[in-house]
Amino acid sequence: MQFFHKFKKITFLFFILLTLNTNLIYAESINGSATGANANISSTSTNINSATDADSSDASSNNSSTDVSVPSTYSPACILMDQNSGKILYSKNANTKMYPASTTKIMTAILTLENCKLDEVATASHNAVYSIPYSYSVATIQEGEELTIEQLLNVLLIPSANDAAVVLAEHIAGSVEAFAEMMNNKAVEIGCKNTHFVNPNGIHNEDHYSTAYDLALMGQYAMKFDVFRSIVSKTSYALPATAKYDKEDRLFNTTNDLIKKNYSSSPRNYYYEYATGAKTGYTDAAKSCIVATATKNDVSLIAVVLHDSTTDAGLSQRALDCKALFEYGFNNYSEKTIVNKTDVAKQITVENATKETENLDLLYENSLEGLIPNNVDISTYTPNIKLSDNISAPIFEGTKLGTATFDIDGFSYTCDLVASHTVYKSNYTKTLMELALLIIFLFILAKFLHFINNRKNNNRTNNYKKSKNSKNIRSKNSRNSKIENMLVTLEAQKP
Repeated sequence: MQFFHKFKKITFLFFILLTLNTNLIYAESINGSATGANANISSTSTNINSATDADSSDASSNNSSTDVSVPSTYSPACILMDQNSGKILYSKNANTKMYPASTTKIMTAILTLENCKLDEVATASHNAVYSIPYSYSVATIQEGEELTIEQLLNVLLIPSANDAAVVLAEHIAGSVEAFAEMMNNKAVEIGCKNTHFVNPNGIHNEDHYSTAYDLALMGQYAMKFDVFRSIVSKTSYALPATAKYDKEDRLFNTTNDLIKKNYSSSPRNYYYEYATGAKTGYTDAAKSCIVATATKNDVSLIAVVLHDSTTDAGLSQRALDCKALFEYGFNNYSEKTIVNKTDVAKQITVENATKETENLDLLYENSLEGLIPNNVDISTYTPNIKLSDNISAPIFEGTKLGTATFDIDGFSYTCDLVASHTVYKSNYTKTLMELALLIIFLFILAKFLHFINNRKNNNRTNNYKKSKNSKNIRSKNSRNSKIENMLVTLEAQKP
């Protein structure tokens, strides 16, 4: 009984130590996770445009590492941008304030798509119909006419209907003034720096302006919407007859000559096979403007051209500038893989780690791709690696431990670096705890084996004594039996 009492005490102590050891390991793991998760990393995993100030007095390209000649443009303010990353391939006075004319309607479309359903119905007010100056394009919308948001977007973007813009503005914000405030707030949100709107359609106002760079940002943002991309690629649209307008003669053609298929060999054939659409504009003050998009293979570009006119031969400078910019981009740039996902960026030795896990590979969390000049060899570029502070074990596999940034052709490509495997902590206290547990376990095992051995010896002794007693009893019984037999015999012999 005394042994079992001691055994229970030792077993209880063993399980207490085991629980403490388990909690210690868990706490270390949590701290290790926090080490990676809360590390101070100033960079991000998204591409960062290092050339946000695209303004210059002369035509220039941001490609300082190539000998490719820049395109010649008529426009006093224009830009060519990679639609995916926002990288600027070419700019000229891109931050100079200019009148945007009907390219304004891109922002109107953005707010409409973010605030309305396509099957919503809007009613045209008296102001929407009669506030449009003579000579500005309209969709012949009638006062009190009910049209869906989808119908209004189509006539807003294809024939550039100014009355449709006011209908949408009043439907969303209640008034043109309130909608203009929404437009300005949205412009700031998407990164515009020199834009101010006072109306939803671009009707001329001295206080209504933007820049080539800001308009490129608006075009890039708008092209994320499937509906926008679909509408701006159309070459015509028809409004149906309604209760307020019973004719079916409201058929409209696009104002974008770049997407009008024309098989003529005339120099006035401005069709461009890679053009995908977007929005034109014109006022006497703004001249010819456009935010144009084009895609060739896996490269998508945005060109903004402002304040263009016609050449001496009567050709559209706007269309010619767009083609020149797009051809420059497609001929001199291509998508290239900078690094692949899980490529090793750097190997480090982690402090306080076990020898088996202390050598750690830092992997690129994602692949990095970019629109790079064709004559740039990206294999010659090395990343600027910034590691988190105080990297030490334990570390979980996949924990973010730093960033790698490639600066190529005036643009930064940044990717997070993650741990290739779990790193375990080498802890003196933990080792002592494990050693103590092992000693206690061996002690318990020895005691148990000693107990079993004693029990076996006691059993053998008891069995021996029982056997000896049994033999003595049988011997005594045998003697008693013989004596009884002798007495019986003697009794029988008496006369």
